[in-house]
Amino acid sequence: MEKGTWEEKSSPERVKIMQKARPTYTKEFKLEAVHLWQASGKSQSQIARDLGIPDSTLSHWCLRFAEHGKDAFPGSGHLPPLEEENRRLQREIEPNTMLWYKGGKIGRSKRVSG
Repeated sequence: MEKGTWEEKSSPERVKIMQKARPTYTKEFKLEAVHLWQASGKSQSQIARDLGIPDSTLSHWCLRFAEHGKDAFPGSGHLPPLEEENRRLQREIEPNTMLWYKGGKIGRSKRVSG
């Protein structure tokens, strides 16, 4: 790290120093971790320690797998198939709907063609 006081550093430099690199894991790794926990009889904490991941991360993966099965980890920017279908249908049904913001609330209204 460069010498100098915290105050001497510009704002972008401070942000860069404070940010931690967050590891990403493949779908296969997540599924294998969940299956390892299910098959091993060990606690989630023990499996997480063995894999070098936070306990909360494995716990989250197990919950998502229980809810969505093999579709639990669609990847960055992707939605599970059911949610993707819901969005597609919503776009079909509401092509003329606008979102508005008033008084701390978000609402919908139909566009009036004129």
